[in-house]
Amino acid sequence: MDDIGLLLGDAPRGTLLELADGTTPSAEDIPAGHKVALHAIPKGAPVRKYGEVIGVALADIPAGGHVHVHNLGVGRWETPTTSTSPTRTRPTAGSPARDHFLGYRRADGRAATRNYIVVLPTVNCSATVARMIALRADALHKGTPGLDGVIALPHDLGCGMAEGTPGDAILRRTLRGYLGHANVAGSLLISLGCEVNQPENIVGVSDSTSTEMLTIQQLGGTTATLNTALDRISDLVSRITQTHRVPIPLAELTLGLQCGGSDAYSGLTANPTLGVAADLLVAAGGKVVLGETPEIYGAHHLLRDRAATPEAAARIDQLIAWWQEYTAANGATLDNNPSRGNRAGGITTIWEKSLGAVLKSGTSPLNDVIDYAEPVTAPGLTFMDTPGYDPVSATGMVAGGANLLAFTTGRGSLFGSRPVPCLKISTTSGLYERMRGDIDFDAGPAMSHADQLTYGTALFEALVDMASGAESKSEALGFGTEEIVPWRMGAVL
Repeated sequence: MDDIGLLLGDAPRGTLLELADGTTPSAEDIPAGHKVALHAIPKGAPVRKYGEVIGVALADIPAGGHVHVHNLGVGRWETPTTSTSPTRTRPTAGSPARDHFLGYRRADGRAATRNYIVVLPTVNCSATVARMIALRADALHKGTPGLDGVIALPHDLGCGMAEGTPGDAILRRTLRGYLGHANVAGSLLISLGCEVNQPENIVGVSDSTSTEMLTIQQLGGTTATLNTALDRISDLVSRITQTHRVPIPLAELTLGLQCGGSDAYSGLTANPTLGVAADLLVAAGGKVVLGETPEIYGAHHLLRDRAATPEAAARIDQLIAWWQEYTAANGATLDNNPSRGNRAGGITTIWEKSLGAVLKSGTSPLNDVIDYAEPVTAPGLTFMDTPGYDPVSATGMVAGGANLLAFTTGRGSLFGSRPVPCLKISTTSGLYERMRGDIDFDAGPAMSHADQLTYGTALFEALVDMASGAESKSEALGFGTEEIVPWRMGAVL
């Protein structure tokens, strides 16, 4: 049984709160979306929400009291190793009504949801030139049938790092994943010439992708590189116009699951609704990717219990242990993860945030656990080790092969992920109304299991439509080129 309730509206001190067994006055002013104690909670007692422990009372909390950062924390307490709520249920989806989407079939057989030409710098030192090329080329070829655009994917890495280190390997794997992504119909790799991250470190892309390599220092500078790049892109465009959308089985979709700017409603509406859509895609034979390792801490026992193999279960525990050591070495803890906005929206601890975040993954077995930006190959649910920071996490999923993303938000995150379309989902109808220009889908009404099934099915249909070419709000606004953020790890030399 839960120890707290969620307020749907502001409750000034003395407001009578209706509980299952009567009423109690609010002990203080409590904002909407925040937690209220359903009964007296003594100091040191575990506090439950979703039927799971979200923290420990740091002080005696009266019935009707505000439960938040001043009296709830995780401290040195250990996270649960098994579920404390064996009767906990979640909505279970059936079978999808559709069996295909309209996508592009690459020469090597892979399925794409978009057709982009990408200009990718090997290093930050060539990022500005890459932007210049993409802006000029996109204007020249705008409106070309079958071409979604010419985009640059600038990043701030590629030099000042030691070769052969984990950070170097992550960068190479990430950029290789973008160049070889199914949604990239052609690409230019722009090198300065003297950087650590030389082009040969990351070229090794699919045979279906045409990659041109240009080196600024060899070509004679910015202007010469720009002119050469525009000629090469014109050749690539002529090939792309020969491609057309065709019916492709839903089994060839790979959906990356993201949440950002979470609030107290994330685990009650948007995330379980997305979980229904994820289950429908798994039922159709597709792939679903959950990430953000710091944001499964406190709920990782639930994910471990769903592991299809002992190896996958053990890998979850290993990742949590690594992140605890990693954060401690950098003077932080995993409970530092909830942001100021998360806490203003009613989330108190990382355990609470995580218990809501894992609901995005639905109910299917966990079939694989992979490192950041590694290719997603297993059908069904895969967990990818990523930071909780949304742009970094999404970058890893795109590099791993996700060809569409779904992103839930309670505070109103702005995000795009070109060359992969991203559908934004609100936790409340109020947010949806305020940010209609940014949010694609309102999950606010999905408070019950029945509503989550209904809205989750509608969300699944919206994702299939987006995979088939329907433009997301973030695509229409032009998001998705500045948001590539490879995981930075290691010393900057």
